[in-house]
Amino acid sequence: MSDYGFGDEHEHDRGDTHGGRHHRPDEERTFAALPPAPGSAFARTWWGRAWLKALEDTALDGQQVKQGRRQARAGAVGTVSVRPGRITAVVKDRDGSSYRSDVLLQELSEGDWDRLLDLAVESAGHIAALLDHEMPPHLVEDAAAAGLELLPGIGDLDPECGCEAWDHCPHTTALCYQVARLLDEDPFVLLLMRGRGERALVDALQERSAARAATGSETGPSTRRSAAGVPAEEAFAGRDILPPLPAPPVLPSAPGEPPSLDTETEPAPGLDPAALEFLAADAAARAHRLLAEALAPGGHERPWPEPLLTPAQDAVRMAATGAPPSWVAARLAEGTGRRRTDLGAATRAWRFGGTAALSVLDEEWTPGPEALARAKTVLAEAWEEAERPALRQSGAARWTVVDADAQLRVGADGRWWPFRKERGSWVPAGPADQDPAAALASLAARED
Repeated sequence: MSDYGFGDEHEHDRGDTHGGRHHRPDEERTFAALPPAPGSAFARTWWGRAWLKALEDTALDGQQVKQGRRQARAGAVGTVSVRPGRITAVVKDRDGSSYRSDVLLQELSEGDWDRLLDLAVESAGHIAALLDHEMPPHLVEDAAAAGLELLPGIGDLDPECGCEAWDHCPHTTALCYQVARLLDEDPFVLLLMRGRGERALVDALQERSAARAATGSETGPSTRRSAAGVPAEEAFAGRDILPPLPAPPVLPSAPGEPPSLDTETEPAPGLDPAALEFLAADAAARAHRLLAEALAPGGHERPWPEPLLTPAQDAVRMAATGAPPSWVAARLAEGTGRRRTDLGAATRAWRFGGTAALSVLDEEWTPGPEALARAKTVLAEAWEEAERPALRQSGAARWTVVDADAQLRVGADGRWWPFRKERGSWVPAGPADQDPAAALASLAARED
């Protein structure tokens, strides 16, 4: 079979006038081929999963969908081109043949975009989410209520492939699975398919937000509100319109040294100066870490303030992060209610996932019927049938690999944690993953 490639420019433009308008040259984005994705989920976000649901509900042949998913997982999809109304890529088969594959999606009309932008600027939260490359669910709901469907539904993803299949074939299916990975990172990819590029959208949102603010400033209620300030989310949503903030402070190269408490004066009864010095050093290191995280790119996305820890959890944290001397570690183990030999497993859990990992280590929760059924479905779908390991349920939310010292535990948040048996006890073996196959694979990689 010949290699179809992308063809000439006229061929590439076929059907790209879904919305009845001509597209600007900058309304096209090209994404390099993504690496293979063995054992990992194709969509983490709710809008990425909605995209795949539209594909799976539309395709008539489930075997074609499975084959396309395998090809996408193996890295058979080449460079992906996204433009209004169309996504395009060359997809390779195992025998080396290649096919140009396209998936078409109806563009929104100019009137539809006007209504959508009006809906977006009505809520500062919508603008903040879009500028942070998230798809706000309330905006999607409001748009649907107004008769605008942002996310595709059954029959909305129209396939065209060089293999001349009349329905979704493995090539267009593989392309859709690959695009789900792109959508996870940037929902503006979907909005571009619907007809508007990111720059045009951001400009339009800024213009409408500024016009709305100017109009509102002339009314009485708005004037009264401005005297008392504005909501934080509204100020945040307008961050690309307002003047830039001052430069952030410079991060010190290391935490400050706490003062020595070793003096000639005897401490008060019950006070241990060496223990206080350790606590002061821990507080300085923690403050330095928090400042580094706040100054790092994306630091504004971090939850604040940090969740409060119980004394036992904080003792594990200090043992995991402070490299305490042996006598301090013994006191910390006593503070956690653990034996000294058990503190190592707790500190390992903390390094893998903080309080969530510690909870999975210490507590065995009982999922409800729906959560348990969902976990079993995820396990069943995580591997191809021939590759699925033999698992036996060894607790309400635990599955042990038969004839192996490996175990998977699912947390209350739906994430999967790998464990392995060491000296007769199950200990954490890696960070959590949304995909149980990926969690188990990370365990095997660590053992290798």
